[in-house]
Amino acid sequence: MPDPTDFVSGFVSILGRPNAGKSTLLNAIVGMKVSIVADKPQTTQTTIQGVWTTPNSQVVFLDTPGIHRSDTPFNQRMMMSVSSALDERDLLIYVADSTHSLEQEDFHALDLFRQTPVPAFLVLNKIDKLRQKQILLTRITQYKAKFEFEEYFPISALTGDGLEVLQSAIVKKMKPGPAYFPEDDFTDQPARFMAGELIREKVLRETRQEVPHSVAVIVDSFDEKKPLVRIAATIYVEREGQKGIIIGAKGSMLKKIGTQARLEIEKLVGRNVFLDLNVKVRENWRENPEFLNALDWRNERTDAE
Repeated sequence: MPDPTDFVSGFVSILGRPNAGKSTLLNAIVGMKVSIVADKPQTTQTTIQGVWTTPNSQVVFLDTPGIHRSDTPFNQRMMMSVSSALDERDLLIYVADSTHSLEQEDFHALDLFRQTPVPAFLVLNKIDKLRQKQILLTRITQYKAKFEFEEYFPISALTGDGLEVLQSAIVKKMKPGPAYFPEDDFTDQPARFMAGELIREKVLRETRQEVPHSVAVIVDSFDEKKPLVRIAATIYVEREGQKGIIIGAKGSMLKKIGTQARLEIEKLVGRNVFLDLNVKVRENWRENPEFLNALDWRNERTDAE
């Protein structure tokens, strides 16, 4: 464990609208992939915890689903996790896409910050995609007119531009305290859950717009007792047509998804992996509270049936 002398620690929630780059930012700060990334809204379905430890500090980050209007039980659960992420934090980080002007949905998101006394930073992400850097001043002025953040940080979570300045500012907001996790821990998520998330990431990336929020993954078994880690997982969709897309012609798409997921899971567990994937249709699973409970590893459920 780090030397407790002059050691600071704390908890930081990362919030923002869908596709702002929250998960990419978390992975960049932690230095390891703890949250999946895809170019689709609501890739993050629940709160993901990442841990960043230095010789003199430890910061526990909470990555949250994108702030959005909740019109289904599934979306309501995601927004509940966002609301809970505002409580008992030392700092809030609002991640915004610097290439986009403020919209009505941004005003709705900023309303959440007015409900809490927790200090907040604005992180204007994706500056690597800005052709005219002076737009950043316009963006900052627009946000200041709606909410006064403590500090403003233009960054690119993808390239790392501006990341060290942000990290230094985050540490300065932490308070004297203990290390809550061992220094070599990067997340509180079990490998079983992370394996399921990596599978879901590959489905989202390969199927693009054809299977948006209608996909869920549950790991049915995770056997680490032998040299070869054996994993069986089920990909759930809501319609037969979506099942056909994921399986592909003669199983080609499912094989591609499985191969990509297996390679990343092997990096995660540090061993060879045998991955068995199945696809099932479960109509309206986003409306089913019991099934939604089974998706969260914190409930210690392994079977969605």
